Amino acid sequence: MALAAGAARRGLALKVGLPLVAALMAFLILVGMMAGFGGGSASAAGCEQPGLPADDGEYGDGRSGGDETGGAGKELRARQVAHAKIIDEVAKEGKLPGRATLIALMTGLAESQLENLKGGDRDSVGIFQQRPSTGWGTPAQINDIKYSTRMFLFGGDSGDPPGLTDIAWENLSLNDAAQKVQRSGFPNAYGPKETQARSIAREAGIDLERAGENHPAQPGRNGSNGGGGDRKDDGKGDKDPDEPQDCEQRGSGEPGKPGEPFHDGNAGWPNGVKNPLSTADAIRKARAEADSHRSQWYQKCLAFTSIMYGWSFSGTNYAIDHYQVEMPKDMRHDGDRNPPPGALMFWDTGHRAGHVAIYLGDGKIASNDIVTPGEISVVPATDIETKWRAKYLGWSPPYYPKGG
Repeated sequence: MALAAGAARRGLALKVGLPLVAALMAFLILVGMMAGFGGGSASAAGCEQPGLPADDGEYGDGRSGGDETGGAGKELRARQVAHAKIIDEVAKEGKLPGRATLIALMTGLAESQLENLKGGDRDSVGIFQQRPSTGWGTPAQINDIKYSTRMFLFGGDSGDPPGLTDIAWENLSLNDAAQKVQRSGFPNAYGPKETQARSIAREAGIDLERAGENHPAQPGRNGSNGGGGDRKDDGKGDKDPDEPQDCEQRGSGEPGKPGEPFHDGNAGWPNGVKNPLSTADAIRKARAEADSHRSQWYQKCLAFTSIMYGWSFSGTNYAIDHYQVEMPKDMRHDGDRNPPPGALMFWDTGHRAGHVAIYLGDGKIASNDIVTPGEISVVPATDIETKWRAKYLGWSPPYYPKGG
């Protein structure tokens, strides 16, 4: 279900001759993984904290990072406010304080932009992207906002899956309380949504300071704790059962596995691929952006790639949709680990948005958030698999059919 940057610092961009490269090779092998310097045979890193999937806003222009609207246009904002009112109604009916509503809003924003989605990653459904296969209910039930909110707040009748009131949520941060319920592969997805959630709550007339009970009695709950009171959190079930136990177990399938290097291909772009800037210009611009260390690209991967190619916005909500929906089938190179420089590379991060980066050549990409949240870094393309445990989908030409 849903993101912190990898811990390694971006390596120096070395501009040296081939003899010096050969002389330094032994040194680079020892320090390359820590320094983030990519080589031709990058090996799989150990398990690290998952990174940040993209959330490019309603129009794919990257306006969603940390502001009050999250990139939402007028119509989406109206739906968010309406859904927020329903969520708060359920919380109030359950005698929960306003803080519980805030956590639910933050969770919904991170998972679905507070939209009642009919689908999502794997079998995920609804505002909270709850999965029928893990006990949250049927798809029809989960698409009932009142039902899904009750499940998020109060969990299943037997306490499985656990809801917010099944844990000691009052002692946790907003982000950690949400994560305890969601058991996400991206444990820091929720905190950045607080500003937007509070803004929606104000517009909806929701009192987030409302007092209430942290663990109100829930009639009809099965089990020894069905009468309410503080519930015991045994620490079990904090992880999505479908998430890999070892970060290197989740492969990208043939023809490559996580950690295997990417190599340059020689494919040309189809005639229909026309961008304001050339491939060479886009690569230069991406490298310059990485050198600038500007922190303006948080959760804006698709926006970044389109802007590097001269567009103002991509015109697509999510990176994964840009590849799987908008990209013509004959432009998708599924699983191919030989992208040409300038290609767009896509990953399934296990969250709704997915991820995209620009391939620079020599096994390197320009990616947001992978080293420092908000910044662009030049890193080995394999880092998205080894650091974020993401599944490589394939590459495409830099085609933006809805760009503008």
